Amino acid sequence: MEIAVVDDGISKRRTWVVEVERTLKEEDAAAEVSRWQRHSIYRVPACIKDLKSKAYQPQVVSLGPFHHGDPALLPMEGHKRRALGHLLRRAGRPLEDFVDAVEGCAEQLESAYLDLGDEWRGAAGTERFLEMMIVDGCFLLEVMRTAAGKHLDDYADNDPIFSRHGVLYMVPYIRRDMLMLENQLPLLVLERLLAVETERSAVPSRISNDDQINRMVLRFLSPSSRTPAAGVGLGLHPLDVYRRSMLHGTYQPARSRGEYYAPDADTIRSAVELYEAGIRFRRSRTDSLHDIRFRHGVLSMPAVAVDDSTEYMFLNMMAFERLHPGAGNDVTAYVFFMDNIVDSAKDVALLSSRGIIQNAVGSDKAVAKLFNSISKDVVLEPESALDDVHRQVNAYFRQPWNMWRANLIHTYFRSPWAFLSLAAAVFLLVMTVMQTVYTVLPFYQNKNDGGGGSTAAPSPM
Repeated sequence: MEIAVVDDGISKRRTWVVEVERTLKEEDAAAEVSRWQRHSIYRVPACIKDLKSKAYQPQVVSLGPFHHGDPALLPMEGHKRRALGHLLRRAGRPLEDFVDAVEGCAEQLESAYLDLGDEWRGAAGTERFLEMMIVDGCFLLEVMRTAAGKHLDDYADNDPIFSRHGVLYMVPYIRRDMLMLENQLPLLVLERLLAVETERSAVPSRISNDDQINRMVLRFLSPSSRTPAAGVGLGLHPLDVYRRSMLHGTYQPARSRGEYYAPDADTIRSAVELYEAGIRFRRSRTDSLHDIRFRHGVLSMPAVAVDDSTEYMFLNMMAFERLHPGAGNDVTAYVFFMDNIVDSAKDVALLSSRGIIQNAVGSDKAVAKLFNSISKDVVLEPESALDDVHRQVNAYFRQPWNMWRANLIHTYFRSPWAFLSLAAAVFLLVMTVMQTVYTVLPFYQNKNDGGGGSTAAPSPM
């Protein structure tokens, strides 16, 4: 029996050794790099999601495979099917044409999802995957067109989704779900569907199709955002398009951390402390998160509207930057910067008075709590995008006169009572000096008056 166990153990050991060796022979380094480059949609790890799980969870509609079939999202499936039917009837093209177009890039679409489940692979799984891509893609096209004000006559006026009523009450939830990292749909799907619907070739008209889709998605997610630049290529998914719209323009030139390094280059004082040191705040001319500059004692920052969408919006963009190699850390650096600047309600009030924070959540304290909470466990790259701004502000703050000024204001001008105490002390000091002057002055006047003539002789006793 012991020999059998040993033999079995050796057999198992040899089996796994053979498997590893076969894997090493079959794997191609270039193919592995290419495979990782194709991923753009990820499951949020538990270490991130546990801090605020609801911020990553869709509420009304599933897009893509990760939340497909969730019980809470099933009611929208019927509306997806309706959208598919309406689009097909209006396009006048057979469904098979759309299937062929999407099937041509099925492998690319599957590769966009990291850790795609086995239920979506194989012959039967791929067919289900294509069906889901087409249904979800047609649904998005119909929803975005309805929200854009395009009158689609084939929908009823009282339609719960594709009507003015639906735009008012349901679209905000759909818009939110389109920004969930786990709930993304590759925009390549929309590009293929749109090419078939409009009878345009996906290759010769690729640039115009890409620009049209980018504009459509951004106009739906953020109607007030600037139009995306033409010719930049099709976005990876809606979250990618939205994130890029917030990062137009470039940062001021940053020095490499190798040139010089300050231990606290990643940190910065709160807005009130900087203000006490003589730093002024000004709203930037653009709304780009890149437009943060410090020049001649003035810190320019873009305006940010803080509302119910701010938290999940930033958290999902930060998760994308953390999981997608090459995405950069621009949004993460901005959130970390705001966490340093905003420590309390007083900081929020100061920035609001300068038009930098537009508070739509209520109290200033709630805004401060929001920025402090979403920056927990953030990971910055060794050379963060805003390091140079941090260094410049800290260098200005440490100048002796600015530190003395900040200490004076912090100590004596934070409350009316402290100011009154200082004023009373100064008043008493001035009065004491004046009393001393008036006491000593007659003595010197008498001395000067008697110093010019002869000294009087003492009277005889």
